[in-house]
Parts: sequence; C-alpha cells; structure tokens
Amino acid sequence: MTPSLIAALVWLVVANVLALIPSRDNHWTRAYILIALGIPLLGWVTVQNGPWIGLLCLGAGMSVLRWPVYFLGRWLRRRLPGLVEKGDSRAS
Repeated sequence: MTPSLIAALVWLVVANVLALIPSRDNHWTRAYILIALGIPLLGWVTVQNGPWIGLLCLGAGMSVLRWPVYFLGRWLRRRLPGLVEKGDSRAS
C-alpha cells in the first residue's frame, strides 16, 4: 500500500471521528479543514495510484462530506439555470 493511500485512510478515520464529536457550528469548521487537507491528498493519491483509485477516494471523501457537496449542488443550480431541466417540478 502506498503512503498516499495510508494517508487517505487516516484522513477518512479522522473525518469519521470528528463527525462523532458534538459541535456548536454543525461541524462546518471541521468540514472546511478536512476539505483543505483532502484536496491535495486526493491529488497525491491520483498521482501515485492512477485516476481510478483517485476517483474511488473522491467518492469516499464525498460520502463523508456529503453536506458540503449537497450545498454546492444547490448553489450551482441557482447560479446556472441551464442545469435544471424545463420539465423538472423543482425548478419553480
């Protein structure tokens, strides 16, 4: 196992432990820190292990940090109206 994969697994364990600890700001400060550490880590994993393993690690990170991804999707829908299809009932 490469050092980048070991670091990614440690990141996942730390992220899950941080999610268990109560927080006054609904974990957003921790999420920002995890994102700031996770982006370069994801690049390192992709360089060392290839794009498929990088995509797997991206999916694992997105499953842990699902609320920032959800809110990013909502923000993109507001900014880019072409993303929502015309027949979609949620567009109104």
